[in-house]
Amino acid sequence: MKNGEKMTKDEFKEFQERIGWGEEFNFYYQDEEYWISQNSDGCYLTKVKGLFTQEFNTKEQLFQRGTINGKRLSELYQDIDW
Repeated sequence: MKNGEKMTKDEFKEFQERIGWGEEFNFYYQDEEYWISQNSDGCYLTKVKGLFTQEFNTKEQLFQRGTINGKRLSELYQDIDW
């Protein structure tokens, strides 16, 4: 659920760690909902509206290559509502 709080740098680091533990997350960026999920085949960054999904083999690839509007997650975490 969207709580209107912006993610801090420390929270983004924790977010990355928790993905590694197998947790799934939803978040909002510019009023659009996204999901980060994973299974035995890899990690996924999905924009809910339109169901656009980016697929990655590892969580490291997800955070290195996953983008929203041309920006990597590490470049826009401070604008993520969660």
